[in-house]
Amino acid sequence: MTPLITLLLLAAQDAEAPKLQDLMAPEAAVEKLAGEMGFIEGPVWLPKEKKLVFSDIPGAKLMEWSEKDGLKLFRKSPNPNGNLLDREGRLLTCRHGARDIVRTEKDGKLTVLCDRFEEKRLNSPNDVAVKSDGTLWFTDPPWGLPGGREGKEQAGHYVFRLDPKTKKVTALLKDLCMPNGIAFSPDERHIYIADTGGNWHPDESLRELPATIAAYEVKADGTLKLEPVWKTETRCDGMCVDVKGHIYTTSAAGVTVLRPNGEIIGTIKIPESPANCCFGGDDSKTLFITARTSLYSVELANPGVKLRKG
Repeated sequence: MTPLITLLLLAAQDAEAPKLQDLMAPEAAVEKLAGEMGFIEGPVWLPKEKKLVFSDIPGAKLMEWSEKDGLKLFRKSPNPNGNLLDREGRLLTCRHGARDIVRTEKDGKLTVLCDRFEEKRLNSPNDVAVKSDGTLWFTDPPWGLPGGREGKEQAGHYVFRLDPKTKKVTALLKDLCMPNGIAFSPDERHIYIADTGGNWHPDESLRELPATIAAYEVKADGTLKLEPVWKTETRCDGMCVDVKGHIYTTSAAGVTVLRPNGEIIGTIKIPESPANCCFGGDDSKTLFITARTSLYSVELANPGVKLRKG
């Protein structure tokens, strides 16, 4: 292929690449839904109940919001963080205070799915992704531990896979600094993992490591190829993905959107620093954003990716 043809192809691809305004609904605006909370995280949309559930970490509780009833207490919880629904629509919650992941059963009772790896307590499960085969993939940084150190039993900060059927826990990645947000691509061939870098690492020698988001190829045996497909230097807490593979990430800058190849498209500005986001609403085109003390939303052009059937 000649250099001229290559340049023309690249120009055509760039012209077709969506810009930030292409991903927003017409006349979309960021709306504040509720405020005056502690530090909120882990939003998840419950489609049957038409409500959002999310964590107030320092408040040690799960909150809920709906257009009908506004903001209400969902239940008390020991410093919860990431939330998600499993294949059967049951709520999964990462709990810093209890250092575990629990599932809310249909009768409201809680089942502890995981609290240890190799007979040692987890650090503080942070965020979780669910694959269509029912396995849970989660990150385990030490932020829920006092000082990031007290009571620490794991040798590092790992990314794990849990099979709820067999209860087997597998360490997938052991070389990340502070693993955080996690989400699958629409086809589940890749998983996106945020590493918040060394800024808050308890080991001062690692403080200069940059914050990144990386895409890893998911192998047929349920493990990962350790060399990332791509890696982008940008800070990210939680994230979610739309049906076209765009990745919506959260940091002090706002909601930064990446293309499926890791290129940054732009940032949706939010009045407070976002910690996490998810898709919801009747058409799954509402992006709900937990941002420090307040809950926000904005309407987008594409719906969020739904859990594929195994």
